[in-house]
Amino acid sequence: MAKNGAYFVGIYRKFKPHLLMFSTQIFYTLLYFITEASFNHGMNPHVYVTYRHIVAGVVMLPFAYFLERKIRPKLTPALLAEIFILSLLGVGLTLNTYFASLRYTSPTFLASMVNTIASLTFVIAVVLRLEVVDIRNPRGIAKVLGTLISLAGVMTMTLYKGPIVKSLGQPLIQIQGNGVTHENWLKGSLLTVSSCITWSLWYIMQALTLKRYPAQLSLTTWMCFVGGAQSAFFTVIVQHNRAAWTIGFDIDFWSVIYGGVICSGLLIFIQLWCTEEKGPVFVTMFNPVSTILVAVLAYFVMGEKLYTGSILGAIIVIIGLYMLLWGKDEDGGVQTKLEEPKDNKANNNVSAGKDVAHDVP
Repeated sequence: MAKNGAYFVGIYRKFKPHLLMFSTQIFYTLLYFITEASFNHGMNPHVYVTYRHIVAGVVMLPFAYFLERKIRPKLTPALLAEIFILSLLGVGLTLNTYFASLRYTSPTFLASMVNTIASLTFVIAVVLRLEVVDIRNPRGIAKVLGTLISLAGVMTMTLYKGPIVKSLGQPLIQIQGNGVTHENWLKGSLLTVSSCITWSLWYIMQALTLKRYPAQLSLTTWMCFVGGAQSAFFTVIVQHNRAAWTIGFDIDFWSVIYGGVICSGLLIFIQLWCTEEKGPVFVTMFNPVSTILVAVLAYFVMGEKLYTGSILGAIIVIIGLYMLLWGKDEDGGVQTKLEEPKDNKANNNVSAGKDVAHDVP
């Protein structure tokens, strides 16, 4: 019995990052529809991003302060500057353009485009010499081909809209305001692509920042407050209507609470933990789960319009994604520089951080 227990514990520890990342995709699936309903109700996307991260910062602050007070490194001007840039990439730029694009496209389109982040992350990592590619190895070739195929899928989704897939019946759930057409495919596509690029840079940079600041909860809290302040500054410039900052106790309020507590707080912390454990490319491999769930719910439950171009492009992107990930997995024993062993002192700090972090998810 003891051997069986140890075996299952070992299996759990091995696949814990996989289970956590799968769970995050379920929560992100719900986020698409909650925010779409809120935006259709009249919520400004930039106000939403600002409130969401302020709420997340407030919720995460006590956990970060008490659970990581013994392992949290001292902040230096260089670290503060790094956190500022990290927040700009992860919140100020990425989420403002990402949610703004939802007003011009659809949840299914956004969920499909997110799958390109793995390829973009890989390309940036190669350019920065953080990722090793051996084209003499089959897995190295798979990385390159997978990236090219994913980018071809992006071009398909962006440039080819295609005919609408015929609806099978009346939607089970009607989102308030979804009868109004907001589509501007080109504008929405450009906003989504730009958000995916900055998102990829964020994945790369957070992996590097965690080496110098291995306190995931504290880093998450800093990003929420700094990113919220950046978003507020941007919103004040582009949104001059004071009424836009007022929300009632309705779908707008609950979308902010859900986005702040679950998505900007808990899920970002989980992603930081998984990034430190498995690397930035691993974190992006689960995005197709959300794509499939969003497409199924959007079409069969919400009655959303699906276009053949989006479906075809999404399939191409997912094929390329898993080719890339196959090449990434056990790549001939080659470790990327992001995953190189740390010195003894760094290992002690990170181990202490993991002991605290394991209790939170």
